[in-house]
Amino acid sequence: MSLSTAAPANEALAPIAPDRRVFQWHDHASLWFSLGVGLLVMQVGAYLMPALGTKEALIAIVTGSIVGAGLLGWVAKLGADSGLASAGLMHAVYGRTFASLPIILNIVQLVGWGTFELVVMRDATVAIAQQSGGIASGAHWPVLATLLWGGVVMLLISGSMVQLVRKVIARVALPLVVLSLLWLSWQFLSLAQAQGFEALWTRKGEGGLGVLPALDLVIAMPISWLPLVADYARHGRSGGSALRGTWLGYALANMWCYSLGVLVALTLPSQDLVQALLLAQGGLIALSLILIDEVDNAYGDAYSGAVSAHSLLPRWGVRRWGLAMAAVCTALALVLPMHSLEPFLLLLSSVFVPLFGVILGRLAFGTDAPALLVKARAVNAVPVAIWLLGVAVYHLAPKVAAEAGSWACLTR
Repeated sequence: MSLSTAAPANEALAPIAPDRRVFQWHDHASLWFSLGVGLLVMQVGAYLMPALGTKEALIAIVTGSIVGAGLLGWVAKLGADSGLASAGLMHAVYGRTFASLPIILNIVQLVGWGTFELVVMRDATVAIAQQSGGIASGAHWPVLATLLWGGVVMLLISGSMVQLVRKVIARVALPLVVLSLLWLSWQFLSLAQAQGFEALWTRKGEGGLGVLPALDLVIAMPISWLPLVADYARHGRSGGSALRGTWLGYALANMWCYSLGVLVALTLPSQDLVQALLLAQGGLIALSLILIDEVDNAYGDAYSGAVSAHSLLPRWGVRRWGLAMAAVCTALALVLPMHSLEPFLLLLSSVFVPLFGVILGRLAFGTDAPALLVKARAVNAVPVAIWLLGVAVYHLAPKVAAEAGSWACLTR
């Protein structure tokens, strides 16, 4: 599709044709393993220490990853079975007019998270370059790094998402990032062995964070991708393969990165995870490869934001909206203090847990989503009421039972 040609139809609100559904289970697994790997995930893993004991942290990591990735896989199945993007699922459940509200909220949060990803990549790039002696300190280096990564995202989004997943991520990026994780894991396990593995394994927590809140932190990572997963899974050949591939890929990545964060915090305590990783032997190369893999997170935000924007204003195609999203994220990364805006993004993200809980409850047991979309009213009052009640309970529950934790501390 030419960037200058108006889209002839609303692609986001129409099912993908069967002959265009090419993703198999390993494509889903490759994509979501890659998206599950990230510096932010490791940072949250390190945050579990020293409040929790080592065994408690690993129980929370394994259990939370299985539960959270399972929910992600369930929504992926809906996308693959129906061929609908997230915007289409929202229209089918909440009504054609009211769905605009969560879609707009999703676009806002995706712009925010896409900007945040560029800031993370910028900071890591500057740290790696300084560690390698390539640059000295200077205000212009962060600007150049931001423009570099923003340009990479724009370049990727100008191509085919399907080809990117099947040829670039599955065949190139995934093997490199797995090798990087293996190398870093080996280095920090060796460090743990030298320090006394038994003592680290039996270490008790210092308190300040319970197991249930820790479980919430782990589940929060896959849950934060709920508004995006159908945009990719709709290209899957079957719902079962989308469920299995998404669940397996993300669960493995989440467990690995959280556990690596815990291991780094145990063996080389530091307020800066990037600096701690750089101190490992070969850490510069390994971290650089993980940083390259981080690009697909920013790409994922921009692409899904483009699909959502196209659903509202179909005159622009998905690719054109994607370029606009990437450009906006790059511009905001240059001027906004994103770390101070993170609480707002977390608050905004929290509305999507009950939102997709209602979608799962409505569609997960065989309801024909495309048929429901065709017959959708302007506003479906019952799902809307349940969603708003869910948001209220979601935020009030921690105030009533603080020890239960809250997924409102979403991050990724």
